[in-house]
Amino acid sequence: MSRTGEFNVTADWERQTCERLAAAMDRFSGPLAELTARDANQGDTRLWVLDFLTYGFNFSKHSELTTEYRTGGASIDYAIRRHGRLFAPVEVRACGQTLDVRNLQQARRLAAREGAEWIFLTNARIWQAYHLRDMGADAPRRPVRVIDVDLANAHGEEEDAFPAALDALFYLTQEAIEHGRLQRLADWRRNCEPAPLADALRSDAVQQALRWELRSRTGHPGHRGESEELLESLTQQVVARGLLD
Repeated sequence: MSRTGEFNVTADWERQTCERLAAAMDRFSGPLAELTARDANQGDTRLWVLDFLTYGFNFSKHSELTTEYRTGGASIDYAIRRHGRLFAPVEVRACGQTLDVRNLQQARRLAAREGAEWIFLTNARIWQAYHLRDMGADAPRRPVRVIDVDLANAHGEEEDAFPAALDALFYLTQEAIEHGRLQRLADWRRNCEPAPLADALRSDAVQQALRWELRSRTGHPGHRGESEELLESLTQQVVARGLLD
């Protein structure tokens, strides 16, 4: 089976993107291992990251990537620009450095000034993508990690390691961003949080599915008021208090 054989693709652009990304993951695995082995400095790590942004994620060096993006006296390692605007600052750390949300402070200020909603953070091995979530009113946007993948583990002994890494990194490609996949993933992750999930449990579609499942388990043909009974049980006994306020 090919590297992309287990990836759930439905369009030609998805397949082509996955094939290119898988090839880049194979191509750059050796140089990445060498970087890690010698504990390369930030400058050398940045060179590797630039190549992967270009050949793996398909961002153009000439029109979509800017080096040492500078504004307001501060600079970011790279910036991804789309349609003439800043899409995401890219913060690069040395390959041996542990990534931390505190690494995002300068990128957050830059994103706030220019209206960007994404930040990429990497040390070549680890790739993280943060969505700057709108918290309403005058509150600052909060960085929420949407993607966190260890590229070095993709070539480990676990059978599903490569497909899992490919799946996660796919959302960082130029094509996935262009087709709105990264934003939809952020929306999905947000709706997997407790309060939105609790609200989804009350939807008509979920209620109907639960009724049919319970009927299947019990052989009960149904009775008047069963929908109200099920909803009451969910809201009073299953879902934590406060989530449905």
